Amino acid sequence: MINFRKKAVAMLLATVFTAGMLSGCGTSVDTEKSKNDSRKAVEQTTQAEADTNSKAQNEEDKSESRDIFAMDTYMTVTAYGPNAETAVDQAQQEIERLDALLSTGEETSEVAQINANGGGTLSEDTTYLLERSLDLYDSTNGVFDIAIYPIMDAWGFTTGNYTIPSDETIESLLPLTDANDILYDKDSASISFAKDGMKIDFGGIAKGYTSGRIADIYRECGVTSGLINLGGNVQVVGTKTDGSKWRVAVQSPGAEDDYLGILSTADRAVITSGGYERYFEQDGMKYHHIIDPSTGHPANNGLVSVTIVSADGTLADGLSTSLFIMGKDKAAEYWRAHSDEFDTILED
Repeated sequence: MINFRKKAVAMLLATVFTAGMLSGCGTSVDTEKSKNDSRKAVEQTTQAEADTNSKAQNEEDKSESRDIFAMDTYMTVTAYGPNAETAVDQAQQEIERLDALLSTGEETSEVAQINANGGGTLSEDTTYLLERSLDLYDSTNGVFDIAIYPIMDAWGFTTGNYTIPSDETIESLLPLTDANDILYDKDSASISFAKDGMKIDFGGIAKGYTSGRIADIYRECGVTSGLINLGGNVQVVGTKTDGSKWRVAVQSPGAEDDYLGILSTADRAVITSGGYERYFEQDGMKYHHIIDPSTGHPANNGLVSVTIVSADGTLADGLSTSLFIMGKDKAAEYWRAHSDEFDTILED
């Protein structure tokens, strides 16, 4: 748990040796000329080497950054090196592809179609996300639950039409929000639901998966230094161009312009969940979007934010939500049992 309280030299020698051979049996004038030619050749080669090295350094220092709005948030992707532009182009395409695939609000998306039809065939991405989600459901004893969508919808967090659902409404929806009732056939890559009215939402894991996919794209493009910020979900590739570690600020829950501390890290995702991120107010009360699946109400177990640091962006995203819901004691206990997979900052 984290707490804050010799190739160029060979070329030169070859040039000098060739110039000396040319001066073999000449007059003194020829010899002097040969020496001058030799010096000139060395100077030209040295300049060529310097130009080549300068060009190579310029290529390494190239950067490309792009702002994108997707998955209901503002994102920035940045890459450094000779293939930076290609990497960022492909990153934007991947973000847009996954947004169109996973959005519950886009009727044509795969997830929206599954929800509308009570099941369907899964693509490679949704198969992976479903399997990871079900693994997290088991690992967290039901805390991470992608079947929470009907209750999220009742609170208005899926549409922005916020309301406080009645106790009767929540009680009627709770039986529809248990991932144990998701029927998954691995052989046919298909999903169905044990109860009518069930729906799923990968919102608690999608951005972490997306940042991981972008990190993969960067590496495939030869990018060894990159930064991915998906609405506060940060993932870094390699180190900064000067070889030093990235410095990632962890926002303070109390103020947008303040932070709890700064992490120095490389090749890691740093993902924070908190009740201050997305909420509405009614009658002087704040209601945030992190719903406890055991109650159907916003989680209220003493934590105000949870930050997860892991090489696995998908895991970090899922656990930031899960540990927030668990509360401090259970979250710390979970970390102790899985400390080889992630580090965490718990703010209460």
